[in-house]
Parts: sequence; C-alpha cells; structure tokens
Amino acid sequence: MKIFYGVQGTGNGHITRARVMAKELYAAGIDVTFQFTGRPADKYFDMDIFNGYQVRSGLTFNTDKGQVNYLKTAFEAKPVTFIKDVKALDLSGYDLVISDFEPVTAWAAKNQKKPVLGIGHQYAFNHKIPRAGSDPIANQVMKYFAPADTGVGLHWHHFGQPILPPIIDTPETPKNIINNKIVVYLPFEDQQKVIKLLAPFENFEFHLYSPELAHSKFDHIICNPLSREGFQKDVYDCSGIISNAGFELASEALQLGKKILAKPLHAQMEQISNAAALKQLGYGQTMHDMDISVIEQWLHDSHAIRITYPNIAKVLVNWIQNDMPEMEPDFIEDIWSTVEVQHINN
Repeated sequence: MKIFYGVQGTGNGHITRARVMAKELYAAGIDVTFQFTGRPADKYFDMDIFNGYQVRSGLTFNTDKGQVNYLKTAFEAKPVTFIKDVKALDLSGYDLVISDFEPVTAWAAKNQKKPVLGIGHQYAFNHKIPRAGSDPIANQVMKYFAPADTGVGLHWHHFGQPILPPIIDTPETPKNIINNKIVVYLPFEDQQKVIKLLAPFENFEFHLYSPELAHSKFDHIICNPLSREGFQKDVYDCSGIISNAGFELASEALQLGKKILAKPLHAQMEQISNAAALKQLGYGQTMHDMDISVIEQWLHDSHAIRITYPNIAKVLVNWIQNDMPEMEPDFIEDIWSTVEVQHINN
C-alpha cells in the first residue's frame, strides 16, 4: 500500500502527531510519502523519521501578540503559489491520501477526484463537542481549509460523539517529578513579556521554549531553542506546563500527569474551544490573557490529571489496512473503555 500523507506544519502539534503515525505506518510495512506545509523549509527540525519528505508553501495563519490576525493572514496567503502547488501535486500513484488539516494535499485530492481521509483534532469539530469563539470566518476555515471525505476526529474525551482519543507517543510515567520545574511554551506571545511576568516567582524554575531564542537575565528562567529531544526531556520531569491551547501538547501533558495552564490564541476558534474543553472536563486551568494572578494561583496548586490513552496510531493503521470500515458505536466504545483518568498531586 502507498499512502500520501499531508501534514499542517504551522505549529508543532500536527508534526508531533505525524511522527507517531509514521512509526506505526512504517512498522506495518506501508510506503508513505509525507508532505509538510505552513512554514519555511529551514524552520522544520527533528524530521529524520519522515524519509524524504516534501515541503510546499501551503497556507498558514498570521499571529501577532497572542492573536490571529486575519487581515495579515489574507494579505500573506500567496494564493497563486497555493494554486500552483495544488496543481503540481500528482497523487495518481497512491492508494490512499491522508490529510492532517493540510490544505495542499486535501485540495489536490479533491481536484483529482481521489477520496481523502482526514485525521486530526480539527475533524472533531464536525461533531457536537465544546465549541467557543466561533465566528463566520472560523466556521468557514474549519469547513474549507482542508476538506476531507472521511474525517477521524480526535479529542481528550468522547463527549458522546464518534471521535477517538489523541494520537500521542509518550514515555513511561515519570517516577521523579521536580515540583518547582515548569515548562513554558507560548510561541505566539511576546517572549520578553512572558519573561517579565514570570520573573517574580523566584521559587520556581521555568524552562522557556520559543521559535526564536529569547534571552533572560534571570537565573530561574532558562531560555531554549525549539528542540524535540530537549523539550521532551524537560516535559518528562516537570510538574506543569504553561502553553497556548494547542491540542497535542495538552494531550501529552495529560498522559504524563502534568498540570496545565492554557492561554488560547485570541480569535482562534480551535484554541478557544480547547481551553473551554479543558475547563469543562476539569483537565486544566485557563487564562484569557497573560494574567500574573492566575499564574500565581496555578503555580501553587499541586493538583493534576493523568490520563492513560491507548495506542490510537496503531488502531488507525490496522483500520486502514482493513479497508477503513465504518466505525460502529461498539468499536468507538471499546476504545474509550480502555481510557483511565486519575487525579494526582505532584
């Protein structure tokens, strides 16, 4: 079987999910070609698992000071390049096309009348799940950005809908937690403002990761460049994570039993909805803006949630190999029945 797999590369969550899928697809002996869009080719890192992957421009969202800027997004969209990329992508030699909310692959498949399977968190929004921050633009983006004929939505909870748990690959449960160690990943915020907000909390050690290396004059705030290996190492033994409300990092944090403080991007429906879901489920705390009082309260709260999710990547690869039969309610229920939720104190 040959699969063409398109991945939205604007954030790191889609790529993280694709790494897990790649491992299971290769283990099953499937020939996969990966394509990434949404950021310049030199901004991808730790990509060795994707053998000979392709890069195209695609579409991405412009963010400024923690908010999506739709005007700049439209201005920088480069529609001519996007159309050329869609027309240039030849999918004729592939048995299956998969899109993780990646528009070039999705639209190329649509134009070539090839069915496309969508796998990702965004496809959960086709169902009745917690939703907040909706507006006409956001609704149209969800519908037309990367359309799929069949969508497999992923979420932290089923909400009584035919969706699956997250696709994550985390190490064993950490045995030693550093209670005052906090990982900070707020790539869409002004990093110097983040550092200024964290500076008063000298009893904690903050490990800050950002796309452009920030500089800190404080010993308890350590700035790091983006690195998959370094980030995973720090997440493994920290007690909590302060981040934007992306889906994949929160999924990893939940499986590792880390407390979560999420600050969603303004005007980004998916992240606002993720924050609403975390709050509704009691899986994490949220803040609308970078709020020092909320941060202080959260830092001194030791309660966290640990969720054990099954290997959904392996489940999906087996499902694909069996010609993707309709996911019956019993199939969905059996998967969720293996999920375990624990309340812990780090």
